[in-house]
Amino acid sequence: MPFTPIVGTLAYVWDRGADTVLMIHRNARADDDHYGKFNGLGGKLEPDEDVVSSLRRELLEEAGIEVLDPRLRGTITWTGFGPGGEDWLGFIFLATDWHGRPGRANHEGELVWVDRARLMQACADRAEDRDQAALPLWAGDRHFIPLVFDDDPRAFHGTMPYDHDRPVSWDYVRIS
Repeated sequence: MPFTPIVGTLAYVWDRGADTVLMIHRNARADDDHYGKFNGLGGKLEPDEDVVSSLRRELLEEAGIEVLDPRLRGTITWTGFGPGGEDWLGFIFLATDWHGRPGRANHEGELVWVDRARLMQACADRAEDRDQAALPLWAGDRHFIPLVFDDDPRAFHGTMPYDHDRPVSWDYVRIS
């Protein structure tokens, strides 16, 4: 059977001067599969839209900013993700330059500037069953977020199958 994923973008907007990352705290709707978690910004591609255009549109819609320098940091296939067990192909970006001032919230939740050190600490704590109240992330995000911010100029390309909202495994490569 051919792989026919939902294609999406995910961005981490990094204010290097303050060393903070713009994230969304998904706390607007209790029926949201991401409810309570902190995520990067992004969403699904629309028909006839390339990944960079999608990313720029999503950041304008979700945060009110125009991203000037999105840099592709990697791709990930998530299979069996979410309550519907969908397959996703995600393009992961890092952005450090933008026009506009992010809003305080959108229809999904609050926009929050998170200290990058706090985000990296949350990623270092990979205990699956531990209370993650300090910075709740998807369990799988802890594997790839450090790659978004590392100094390796090569993009990563990973696979992360899910089962019942938990990653089963994580594997990635980087090529020159």
